Amino acid sequence: MRLLLGSGGFRTPERIEFFNRSLRGFLGSIDRLLFVPYALHDHDGYLIAIRERGLVNGLRVESIHHETDACQAVRRAAALLIGGGNTFRLLAQLDRFHLMDAIRERVEQGMPYVGVSAGTNVACPTIQTTNDMPITYPASPRALNLVPFQINPHYFSGQIHVQTYSGLEQHFGETRDERLCEFHEMNDVPVLGLWEAGILLREGAGLTLAGARARLFRKNQPREDFDAGASLDFLLDSKSEQCGQ
Repeated sequence: MRLLLGSGGFRTPERIEFFNRSLRGFLGSIDRLLFVPYALHDHDGYLIAIRERGLVNGLRVESIHHETDACQAVRRAAALLIGGGNTFRLLAQLDRFHLMDAIRERVEQGMPYVGVSAGTNVACPTIQTTNDMPITYPASPRALNLVPFQINPHYFSGQIHVQTYSGLEQHFGETRDERLCEFHEMNDVPVLGLWEAGILLREGAGLTLAGARARLFRKNQPREDFDAGASLDFLLDSKSEQCGQ
């Protein structure tokens, strides 16, 4: 199984260059991507945006929403890119077009899977650690289960401060760490908090962190921080069936 799972935040020239370099290294000789824009409402606008932002330089990108048969498009795709947006909308659309089994089957056969933000969320056992509002409801929170642990994209630690006219003011809302601890009050599966511009690369039984650091949350255990370059192979032994409904 080959996966490139990005947190998101690829917006500065340096981060865009890093993502491009990582993507080209991951794809090797593959020069075509099937893009899944379902996490956003404006599919055509989304396709234009990823091209104009330079995230897929040198690659031919075709969007699944232009295909008459989405499942057949997945079955013949050389590689798949699922972009960010609202995770609930994305999963609901994958259900609507009956794509879950088709994607899982192709990835298990070796098709490279690239996910960013919401596209990373749906690679997990469930979408229960997304940051998004449930603007719609999929049939179930269960997702593709391409990795046996949860990921929290766009992770950050500490309190939120808001820029106002008088300076920075503390928001006093729950921290991300507190939210993920709530998850473990109801679920046992590990959660990896992936900082902005971070990437997880899975090659078979190998899992490597790149681009940014990450924090691992495990139920009733101390949090553990990892720097870019760390091997996270041990996470592939996690038990995904311990996620709640």
